[in-house]
Amino acid sequence: MIQQAEIEKGLKTAGLKKGATVILHSSLASLGQVAGGAETVVNAFLHVLDSTGTLVVPTFGALGAITDAVKAHPKAVQSLHPLAGVAAIGAKAKAICRDHWQAGLAHEKDTPYMRIAELGGYVCLLGVDQDRNTMLHSVEEVLRLPYLKTTAAKTFDTPGGQVTKSWPFFPGPHRDFIGLDRLFRESLPASGGALGDQGGKMKIVRIGHAVVRLIKGRDLMELALEAGRQDPAFVLCANPNCADCVAQRADLWRARFAGESFHLAVSTLLAGRYLPEIIEQCARAGIRGVELDILEGMPVELMAADKLKTTVAALREGKLEVTALRARAVGMKPSVLIERARKCGVARVVLPLAERAEEALAAARDQGIALSFFNTMFDSEQTSAMLLRLKGKGWNPGFTFSATGFARLGEKPFLGSYKKKLRRFVDQLDVEDCLFDGTPQPLAHGNAEIKELISILRCASFDGWLVLGAGNRGLGSLSEMAGRFVGLLDAM
Repeated sequence: MIQQAEIEKGLKTAGLKKGATVILHSSLASLGQVAGGAETVVNAFLHVLDSTGTLVVPTFGALGAITDAVKAHPKAVQSLHPLAGVAAIGAKAKAICRDHWQAGLAHEKDTPYMRIAELGGYVCLLGVDQDRNTMLHSVEEVLRLPYLKTTAAKTFDTPGGQVTKSWPFFPGPHRDFIGLDRLFRESLPASGGALGDQGGKMKIVRIGHAVVRLIKGRDLMELALEAGRQDPAFVLCANPNCADCVAQRADLWRARFAGESFHLAVSTLLAGRYLPEIIEQCARAGIRGVELDILEGMPVELMAADKLKTTVAALREGKLEVTALRARAVGMKPSVLIERARKCGVARVVLPLAERAEEALAAARDQGIALSFFNTMFDSEQTSAMLLRLKGKGWNPGFTFSATGFARLGEKPFLGSYKKKLRRFVDQLDVEDCLFDGTPQPLAHGNAEIKELISILRCASFDGWLVLGAGNRGLGSLSEMAGRFVGLLDAM
């Protein structure tokens, strides 16, 4: 049977002192049998803290017997907030709880959580892990992480009357907060101790059966904020079957792509074979644009007109923009596909550069469609000459730069091909990589110089299209391709 004195001794060993402020997350059952139950635990904290200290607990939801005991304490003060409230006992209770509902965000500035950190207070996890650590929500809100959402409006009573309010950047589903435990455990303490010297800034002791963690809120904030600035996905798990973290990572990527000057799309052939799969995979990758090239094994140029129309409509219903129709070959008159694009409301067509380019440009002009040509069998000298001839005749052809197409011809796409008077025509870059022999490779692991090409386009605030092309098939899922692409951007 655990007595109050044993609990007090453990708290002091962890570093809790008279006059301190601490927010407690707890599990009574983790301790084992406690004489007097939850009230004994609360009394132990209050005795260690003394009348000059303050004990705080979060009160949203059913958070256990110890929390209930604090809420029921005759000296408890509660913050007014329908989603993120706390209860506090002690010298600073009123100051910590004051006007919580008026804060712009639920866990950030002018909230109990930030006030505890600013006061030099502690976070104590008694028999629970970092997944219960509410102050980590404060970190997410300070970072304004894109996966955080605005709450539904809540109507509640305040001293000034009834109020209806919602809170932006509010935390949602599962995150991998337990993955931060090692960071807090192994961080160098302020005194400059060595790694492994009783952990680090977070102290760990055992009281009864409970593992107890204690860390200063300010240290927690500094460590977690630095981790989040380096990697916004720092609290998302890597489990591809965790729907919550997959969706939140997609929100991060979507926000990242939106901050670029270029527009990002993906080949439908890379995204999947069937429409539901394509829509789902694009959502998981945070991509909102698709270049329709092949569906269910059928190239777009061979697709029946009614099938094409219903496909485009279904993709839009799935919240995807069809950025272009892309033909692998021009077996029909190019005007047929161009006219179909107009009838489907698709503003752009991508065709292989061939002898019928002028005919295609004329059809595109008549239909009000933007036209871009990609290199296939021609080297950069021939490609440049063909585009310049079209330019000389008064046409304004776009060019979809296929770095892998040039690499397969033995060229260096950035150091050689790109500089052959092609840059002025480029309105799209196919984001793929391969060896000189044509073997597909992960991005920046082949001979296509794709990293250099992306970098130079970004230097000029390129506002055309970057398309994750079908050449990436077989190298992983679309989410993996998107992750590699983000990694490539991060490496520039």
